[in-house]
Amino acid sequence: MRLTRHLPALALLCLALPASAGLFDDEEARNRVEQLRTETVELSKRAEIASRNQLDFANQLETIKSDLAKLRGQIEVLTYELDAAQKRQKDFYVDLDSRLRKLEPQPVDAKTETAKIDPAAETRDYEAALAGLKGSKFREAGASFLAFIKTYPASSLQASAHYWGGYAHAQAKDHAKAAELFGSFAAKWPADDRVPGALESQVTSLEMLKDFKAARAALELLAEKYAASDAGKRAKLRLKKK
Repeated sequence: MRLTRHLPALALLCLALPASAGLFDDEEARNRVEQLRTETVELSKRAEIASRNQLDFANQLETIKSDLAKLRGQIEVLTYELDAAQKRQKDFYVDLDSRLRKLEPQPVDAKTETAKIDPAAETRDYEAALAGLKGSKFREAGASFLAFIKTYPASSLQASAHYWGGYAHAQAKDHAKAAELFGSFAAKWPADDRVPGALESQVTSLEMLKDFKAARAALELLAEKYAASDAGKRAKLRLKKK
């Protein structure tokens, strides 16, 4: 009798058990789905941050390279400004000596000497060309250096005028004149410390002109004659790749 009385309650309990198990399974699945969604969002954020960091690093690297190139240019200009200042001092004494000589009495039968170039004018013209270069007026500076080279053929600044003239023309995209000046500079002053850089710049200008035969010849000269320089080492690597 007692068992019979409790049968309905037992039947209800048995029916409820599967439903409860299903409820718990659904809740666990929803929790797992929500967890996976959270992990997916987090991973997406991390991927986005990593991508942004890579872009920032690339931009920073390009900025550093640009700054280094500017610093190298400034160092070269400052170095040659110092050379120019030392030459100005020398020219001052040369000019003073010249003026004093003019005040000395001349013999009656003395022949008129050929007019000499004024050292002060030579220095002034060179500095004007250099000032144009520093002011990024590359076309004007290139023309000024060419005029200086023609006007003062015996000047001690001829080497620098050729070098900076080549640089100015290269910056002004006149690669034909740049290649000519760099080549002339390397041929006339082969012991100058700037020759490896000049030859490397000449290669660049010749390649811009699509004169690849002449560019290779300049590379070979650079790699062979100036092998110990940084430019010479780069030339060797380029020749190996060709």
